[in-house]
Amino acid sequence: MARLVECVPNFSEGRDKQVIDAISAAISETPGCSLLDVDPGASTNRTVYTFVGPPEAVVEGALNAARLAFGLIDMSKHSGEHPRTGALDLCPFVPVLNVSMDDCVRCADEFGRKLAEMLRVPVYLYGEAARSDSRRSLPSLRSGEYEALPEKLKRAEWAPDFGPALFVPSWGAKVTGAREFLIAYNVNVMGTKEQAHRIALDIREQGRRKDQPGLLKKVQGMGWYLEEANLAQVSTNILDFELTPLHAVYEEICRDAEELKLPVVGSQIVGLIPLKALLDSADFYIKRDQLFIIEEEHKVRLVISKLGLDSLGPFNPKERIIEYMVKSQEEGGLISLSLQQFVHSVGARTAAPGGGSVSAAIAALGAALGAMVGQMTYGKRQFENLDSVMRRLIPPFHQAMNELLRMMDADSTAFSSYMAALKMPRNTAEELKRREAAMQEGLQQAVAVPLALAEKISILWPPLRQMVQYGNIGCKSDAQVAAKALETAVFGAYYNVLINLKDVSDEAFKLATQRRVCELLQEARDNVTSILDAADKRP
Repeated sequence: MARLVECVPNFSEGRDKQVIDAISAAISETPGCSLLDVDPGASTNRTVYTFVGPPEAVVEGALNAARLAFGLIDMSKHSGEHPRTGALDLCPFVPVLNVSMDDCVRCADEFGRKLAEMLRVPVYLYGEAARSDSRRSLPSLRSGEYEALPEKLKRAEWAPDFGPALFVPSWGAKVTGAREFLIAYNVNVMGTKEQAHRIALDIREQGRRKDQPGLLKKVQGMGWYLEEANLAQVSTNILDFELTPLHAVYEEICRDAEELKLPVVGSQIVGLIPLKALLDSADFYIKRDQLFIIEEEHKVRLVISKLGLDSLGPFNPKERIIEYMVKSQEEGGLISLSLQQFVHSVGARTAAPGGGSVSAAIAALGAALGAMVGQMTYGKRQFENLDSVMRRLIPPFHQAMNELLRMMDADSTAFSSYMAALKMPRNTAEELKRREAAMQEGLQQAVAVPLALAEKISILWPPLRQMVQYGNIGCKSDAQVAAKALETAVFGAYYNVLINLKDVSDEAFKLATQRRVCELLQEARDNVTSILDAADKRP
């Protein structure tokens, strides 16, 4: 199982391409590290690198980059719009796949310790890795910036977590830590640096002072002028995009800018962004503007347009969305196979994929056919009176189609867990006990997936009945095939539940599960009969 940590080192060099490229090479040439993004800024004189890899690899990649930068960046000659304390100003570790925050804290500890030993420089821990509450916040650690370090390092309260309390003029100090995903998001304003900063003071959580907090929780902000674009920016860090979404920051800045009679001309993501952040914003605009958009690709395009994310340069989703960038790092699974490959894998001399995964695939195809009938009805002139009906009926099929596809791998994984339990040692009473417990857990997982499949299909019967009633008559046979495909998938789920239930020792669980899967099967039979009758009655 792949384990991925994201590392986002911020180096205080954004103008010298040779230095920027050399640091990129130091990261990308580290075994196990995949460099995803390099985002230099001339006005900020700073470059943000984003790379992923297993925990051990990203620590090594960060050390290689720091070692190289030590001889290339001279902080005594540095100037730029962005706050900074050192040549490698900041290096957070972020959990991405199959790793915990504790794993990332260990990465920060190891990196900080090794860096201090290697370069003999002061290193501070922040965020989840901080050893005291006073150092959790990055702005508080950066107070006074690089220029304040000579005096700060003389005071006991500013003793570094690693390395000597020694001011190294060419390097400064390094901050490392662990955090959740942060979105570096800048909004472009046709105004001055001072006007942009005024807006930032209003919207950032810190506000202007303690008795005058800002409007947006978990948002940091400041204003600066971007010389290369000849405009000002309200620069923000969104620390929790689920609490304060991307669109909330943009819309609030727009309101403040309007009060100052300043035009907003797009915005900018620095580095990468989680897909969910864009989809949440898409849902906001879809609801606000009463739009009908269901495809993920179209939702992403909508947000790029609404926020003007391509105003300062191309915004390529495949290069800027973290999930799209790390897909190649994950195991593909059944869902990534071609149809031919999937069929051949089913026909191979292996226990999985088997009937459960095939049932999920059939169910996904049934849901896809339901969505297709709706799509072939919606937006057509002869059916325009049904547009509101199709807007309601299509989304359940589209959502189920994607969820059922993912169940193909979930079923195979669940069965593999049971098979792994069968191979556990059984030489002692304790080993036999552990093996039996693992087998029972594996069996219950193997039961849960097909049962969930049948439950998911159960939701589709009412909209499918209406789709048959109102959908494009030219697609009647497609709706009929959809009904039979979904029924077949429920039969498959029923048989997979029963065969795994027989060895489950928990009688109460067994009885309740058997009762429920029988109900779902009967429901499928009844609904398919009525749906096919309704289809036959249409001319």
